[in-house]
Amino acid sequence: MYKALFSLPSTPLKAEWRRHDLVFKQPAKTSRETFKKKDTYILKLSFVDQKIEGWGECSPLWTLSIDSKDGYSEKLDWVCENINDWKNFIYSDEFSLYPSIQFGLETALLDLQYGGKKVIFPSRFTNGLDSIEINGLIWMGNYDYMSQQIEGKIEAGYNCVKLKIGAIDWEQEKDLLQKIRSKYSTEEIELRVDANGAFNPSNVGVKLQFLADLKIHSIEQPIMAGNIEEMTKLCSETPVPIALDEELIGIKNYDQKRELLEKVKPQYIILKPSLIGGIKSCNEWIKIAKELGVGWWATSALEGNIGLNAIAQFAYQTGNKMPQGLGTGQLFEKNFEVPINLKGNKVIFR
Repeated sequence: MYKALFSLPSTPLKAEWRRHDLVFKQPAKTSRETFKKKDTYILKLSFVDQKIEGWGECSPLWTLSIDSKDGYSEKLDWVCENINDWKNFIYSDEFSLYPSIQFGLETALLDLQYGGKKVIFPSRFTNGLDSIEINGLIWMGNYDYMSQQIEGKIEAGYNCVKLKIGAIDWEQEKDLLQKIRSKYSTEEIELRVDANGAFNPSNVGVKLQFLADLKIHSIEQPIMAGNIEEMTKLCSETPVPIALDEELIGIKNYDQKRELLEKVKPQYIILKPSLIGGIKSCNEWIKIAKELGVGWWATSALEGNIGLNAIAQFAYQTGNKMPQGLGTGQLFEKNFEVPINLKGNKVIFR
């Protein structure tokens, strides 16, 4: 799993990129913002003497990622101009400032390596012999909208549901969570919540106790990232497991990753390749987490289908059997054609 990712021949490469804006079918709301459109950039690689192409998706979240919006297209131009020197820059300190391009380049190289068939990690999954269970994501909205989403996910066969919380009135969110739990036991539905840092450290303890009483599986990023002392205290005292999410963004080298997990001691971490530097970086987080007894799962971050396909294959080959936080590609009006599909609460490849 941690061996070198790439085994490409020394044949010269050529590269190009194009922009593709993903438009949401309806606005997607978190505690931070409301998304209507998503900037996406497709990186295409090929050998100079062949027609096979490897595709990668560079999918920054401007308000969250460390990727700089100013100069982003110029950085993609630079990558294409210097593509035959990729081994020397893909994991450099300078390039780590563009984690979404790192992930897109990794994906394009691996796709090319395996024949340009959108296979990033050959496995039983990509052979159509296995599937990946995912959680059903409930987007923020008014009470009725969130209730409608929950019923739809449960009817579709999901037994793990994640709710975005922290944007509407807490009393309404409490009522919604209580109604779900009164209707569905922990054996029937695993409930996860994601606060996106919305809670105040001064009163978050009461909210965590409420969630624990409902036997919530975990809460992602209960307080804003960067409050390390407060988060460390929370993780040591919390009655409900805490998963670090935004806290991982911008932590670039191995020693910094270990230092963070050794200090905070979270119960889980959330791995979003586009935000934390791609596959190699995720593998480092996993290695450290395993050594420290920290759980983890992978989650997409509003990528289109090309990025989603790569994250799904990455998640499968790690062997993690927890429901993964993968999108379904159904949020956008016009997405990319890839071999992954949704069947009930599982992602399949065909």
